[in-house]
Amino acid sequence: MTRPYPNFFILIVLFGALMLSFPKSYGQGFVKRYLNSILNDTSDISKPQFLIYPTLAYAPETSWEIGVSSLYVFYANRDTSNRLSEINAFTFFTLENQYGLWLDHALYSAENKWFFLGRVRLQSFPLLFYGIGGNSPPEYTARVDANQIWIKERILRSIGENLFFGVELDFQRLSQVAFVPSSGNTNLILPAGSGGSSNLGLGTGLVYDNRHNVLNVRDGFFSELAVFRYNPLWQSEFNFTTVISDTRIYRPLTPNTVVAAQLLGQFNMGTVPFNQLALMGGESMMRGYYTGRYRDRNQLAAQLELRFLPFKLGFTDRLGGAIFAGAGQVFPEFRRFDARSYVWSAGTGIRFLLFPRKDIYTRLDYAITREGSGFYFFIGEAF
Repeated sequence: MTRPYPNFFILIVLFGALMLSFPKSYGQGFVKRYLNSILNDTSDISKPQFLIYPTLAYAPETSWEIGVSSLYVFYANRDTSNRLSEINAFTFFTLENQYGLWLDHALYSAENKWFFLGRVRLQSFPLLFYGIGGNSPPEYTARVDANQIWIKERILRSIGENLFFGVELDFQRLSQVAFVPSSGNTNLILPAGSGGSSNLGLGTGLVYDNRHNVLNVRDGFFSELAVFRYNPLWQSEFNFTTVISDTRIYRPLTPNTVVAAQLLGQFNMGTVPFNQLALMGGESMMRGYYTGRYRDRNQLAAQLELRFLPFKLGFTDRLGGAIFAGAGQVFPEFRRFDARSYVWSAGTGIRFLLFPRKDIYTRLDYAITREGSGFYFFIGEAF
C-alpha cells in the first residue's frame, strides 16, 4: 500500500540538509565531493552507485513528514552483461507520531539465472477509505488508523531465454485498526477486515522479462502472471485467491524517444479484506488518484507514456520529459464490468539524468484527474 502523494503539497530537499549537518571546515568539502560524484558521473559503468537524500512533505492527516530515501544500483559481479539490479529504501516519521520503513528491490544474479523481485512495508500510517466500488463518493468516508506489515517476494529461476518461473509470497498484516468516520458521516458501513487481519498468500509466478535496466527501459518487454492462495491452513484469517496479470512493452521511436504501455489486471475470488482488494491509484498506475481511491474485488487499468530522454536542448543533455495518460475501472464481478464506466488520468513530467553512465533519471510528474491532481517525485520511471 503506497503513500498517498496525490493532493499533497510536497517539498523535496535533495541536499540542503547535508550542508547543515557538517561543520563548515569539513561539510563543504564533503558536500562538494558528494554532489560532484552524482552530477558529474564519470565512474566506471560497472561500479556500484549509492545515493541518499532527505525528503520533506506535508499532508493534513500526517502534518509534516520528514524522511530519508536511498538508492543502490549495481551489476552482479560488476559484469555489465548482467541486468542492472536496484535496491531502494525509504524511512520517515511525522509530527503525528506516524512512521514507516519501505524497502523495494529488483535483483538479478550472475548470468541472470535468478531474479528476486519484492517489497517490504512496515508502517504506522493513516489510510483514507472512500468505500468500495467504482461509484464511491469523491470525499473519503473514514480515516483508517492502523499498523501495517506487508512483505511481498518473488523468487524466480530462469527456465528459458528471458523466461522465469518460481514461487511467490505475499504476507499482509493490519493491526490496531480504528475507523474514524469523516465529518458528518454517521452511516459508515464497516467492510470485511475492518477489525484487522493477518493473511499469508502462497503462489507461483511466470515472468517474461528482457529488460536490461528496470529503472529506465528503452526497448523491452515484461509480462507477469501470478496466482496467490490465502488459506486458513497456513494461518490466513481470510480464504481467497488473487490472480495478477501485468504486461508492459517499451519501444524506441527515435534514439531519444520511447513509447511505453502497460496493462494491469487484479482479480480476487472469495472473501477479501478491504486492504487487499484491488486498489486503484498511486505513483505508478493511474497517477493523480490516491492509492485506494477506488477499490473492489477486480481491477483493469492501462496506461500509455511517451518519454523524451533527453530533450535536445543544446546547453545540456540531462533534461528530459514525459507525457502520459491512463484509464481504469474497478468492479465486483465480470458480468458487471462496463467498458464505458472508466476513470481517467493524464499528465506530464520532467526528467533529470541522475546517473549518466547507467542511464537513470529522476522524475517529477504532475497528474490530473476528474477529481483533482497530484505531484510525484521518484527515482526511475513509473513502470
